[in-house]
Amino acid sequence: MSILLVTSSPRGAASHSTRIATEFAEKLLAADPSNTLVVRDLVANPLPHIDADYSTGIYTPAEARTPRQAEVVGVSDVVLDELFAADTVILATGFINFNISSTLKSWVDHIARSGRSFAYGENGPKGLVTGKKVYIVLASGGIYSEGAAVQFDHAVPYLRGVLGFLGMTDVDVIRIEGVGMGPDAVTAALAKATAKVDAVAATTAKGQVAAAA
Repeated sequence: MSILLVTSSPRGAASHSTRIATEFAEKLLAADPSNTLVVRDLVANPLPHIDADYSTGIYTPAEARTPRQAEVVGVSDVVLDELFAADTVILATGFINFNISSTLKSWVDHIARSGRSFAYGENGPKGLVTGKKVYIVLASGGIYSEGAAVQFDHAVPYLRGVLGFLGMTDVDVIRIEGVGMGPDAVTAALAKATAKVDAVAATTAKGQVAAAA
């Protein structure tokens, strides 16, 4: 199994989403010696925001692109190749102004590409990135999975929508919520997320053993 871990929180080592997602990826990696892990750290190596050269370059034949177009389209090619090569994708983000981090949004902009990750046909758009299991690891200061604040959660609906548009419909969410409500809330949120990660990792390991038998 090939695992792609994408981290995006600007909080670095203090990031709860990065910590839990990294631990999750490492547990999946350890479940089978044949598993592989690719890490894309969008904070250490942020992707460029898409611009005019990107927008025109993706529709220009490779041999006719300017050097700048070739450069920015090449960035998109690399992240798309990483995505297509993965069996499991883990996306880690903090809940920033009711949505995902801008660094993760840039990643989405580079993978959502007509002709590569989706295509238009007689019956409308069709996602081309299929057969993936995706986990969203989302850390938030408040509680947005239930109660009055649900309406402010634009992160999970957005990610489910865009991933589904690209063909990735098998998506689970691991929340680390309420971390802005004091030390006890942080401890409880991390324990709950870790328990879910452990359960998924254990189930995945059993499935891989059964498949190899």
